[in-house]
Amino acid sequence: MLSASRLNVLREVVAQGSFSGAADALSYSQSAVSQSIATLEGEVGAALVERDRGGVRPTAAGAALVAHAEGILARMEAAENEVAAIAGGHGGRLRIASFPTAGATLLPAAINAFRAAHPGVEVTLAEGEPEEIAPRLRSGELDLALLFEFEGVGERLGAGIRRFELIDDPLYLALPASHPLARRWQVGLGDLSEESWIQTSAASPCARQVVRSCHAAGFEPRVAFESDDYQTVQGLVAAGVGVALIPQLALSAVRPDIRVRELHPSSPARTVLAATRRGAPVTPAVATLLDTVREASRSLQQPA
Repeated sequence: MLSASRLNVLREVVAQGSFSGAADALSYSQSAVSQSIATLEGEVGAALVERDRGGVRPTAAGAALVAHAEGILARMEAAENEVAAIAGGHGGRLRIASFPTAGATLLPAAINAFRAAHPGVEVTLAEGEPEEIAPRLRSGELDLALLFEFEGVGERLGAGIRRFELIDDPLYLALPASHPLARRWQVGLGDLSEESWIQTSAASPCARQVVRSCHAAGFEPRVAFESDDYQTVQGLVAAGVGVALIPQLALSAVRPDIRVRELHPSSPARTVLAATRRGAPVTPAVATLLDTVREASRSLQQPA
């Protein structure tokens, strides 16, 4: 493989018209310049320069190689500059993915603050459930992900990721405003055994947690409606067709015709975390976004 440093020596020899001129321009010894040219000629298998009364001039092979060298060295310089910008957090791309409620609450302000600090970094955002995002993070397709998991269950996110816990996100009970239990500030799950339930799609982690919580309270929830849009869930609750458990992050906007109550003795909660691929360096760009997400999380730790 051709050496960039020797290509640069050849370019300078041709530009200066002499070995001594190239040596002065590059702060090399003349013997080092001669050795570089001799080595390069051995690598390509052809004479690259020739001497005459006017000094040193390129052969046809040398002129062709110098023409290519200009482009090669320019691209290498651009690559070095781009890598330096990425390493310093001033360039490149930051690929993020998040589950929907964190994407709507934690990320907007965090991304805005990040872009103010790193305007040269391109930010992309994808959305999905944790079980969809985690494999993409482990494969290197993403730089940072916002995920959640419920403690004490088998559905963990697995190995290969570095975790940065942010907040606990409790699930609160949503009732129609006219419901008799809405007059209480705290409600036990056992009081809801005869209710119709509204939840996210059955395969989702939150829906599975609702079922587990109801089982722990001694009953099988009668699921009447499913929707992965929590505004739709609120609308169905308001219409009086059922009750629901809704994460705090999904309650940034609460309809006036529903009531949100804590569960007694405690509400189930999911742990919200940021994650990077284990073994991958935490770049300045990732570190900055982590800091801004933590700051956004602190503002959401008060009960809904």
